[in-house]
Order: sequence, then structure tokens, then C-alpha cells
Amino acid sequence: MDSRITTTPEIGEHAHHRPKRDMSHIQGWGADLDIKNRPAYPKERTPPRLDNVHWDIPEQQPVNIKVHHSIERPRITPVFGTSSPPSGWSGKIRDYAFTLSENDIRHWLLLMFADRVNVVEGIGQDLSEGHVPNILGEMGIKAEIRHNPVGFAGKVLVVGGILGLLYGMRQRKKLR
Repeated sequence: MDSRITTTPEIGEHAHHRPKRDMSHIQGWGADLDIKNRPAYPKERTPPRLDNVHWDIPEQQPVNIKVHHSIERPRITPVFGTSSPPSGWSGKIRDYAFTLSENDIRHWLLLMFADRVNVVEGIGQDLSEGHVPNILGEMGIKAEIRHNPVGFAGKVLVVGGILGLLYGMRQRKKLR
């Protein structure tokens, strides 16, 4: 047993009540535990200071594109991002996802699916503009080969096996 553990938890104690290991041997450990040693002290404050603001609710950013927001909230947030408004099939999927509650797993799965669809749409847009994307380079294949050669080999074997299986099924179908 590690000698740095001070006591053992009693039966019925929760894990977050267990004593922490003594890390005092690590230089600088716990330097910010004392509030006076925190860089933001005495500026940090709970609740934060909002004495001199000229508004109760921030001014609403102009809405000139479609902005999705949760159905649990009555209005959109005062400030929001506009860099990539929803468009295409991925936008339609997002439209549907935001008709569902945030506590519905379908909401999040549809948003993740819309991200994948958006990637395919982006590749299609690149190709239509005459730009051939470097998909393997953008996925970090050189770093994968250099830093995780075993994982890369496993991926190559899986993809090769799937392609071989599909080829074999196609050849078998031709023989019939």
C-alpha cells in the first residue's frame, strides 16, 4: 500500500470524501489553494461585479441569418456566431435537430450526423470548385505513421480486410 495515503475511507463513504494523496513532495503543488496566492485575487469575486454596466440585458445582436437555439430557451442569446450558417442537407438536419429537446439523445446524434454530412458537402464543394482536397494529409496521416505506427497498421488492416471482403462478395456475385 502507498505510504502517502493518509487514511482509508470507512464503509459507506463516497469516493469524493476520500482523503487525497499527499503531493507535497511535488514542487509548487497546491500553490493556489490559498486564495491569497491566486493571480486574480482580490479581483475575483462571487457574484462578479457588474456595477457600472449600462444595461440589464445586453443589446441583441442583429439577426440576418438563420440562428438555431434550444427549444428550452425563449429567445436566442444576445451574441452568437455567424461564421458558418446552416446550409444544404446538413442545415436541414440541424433544423430538425433543434425541434427536439436538448435532453433527447436524438438531438445530439442528429447534430453529430449533420457535422459528418457537412464534411462530405465541403469535399463536394471543393471538388466542384476544381480543388482536390488532401484528405489523408488533413486527417494527419504523416503524424499517425510517425507517432502511432501500430495503430496505423491496425487501421490499414481493417480497411484492407473490409475492401477485400467487399471485393470477394462482388466476385462471388459475378460467378453466379
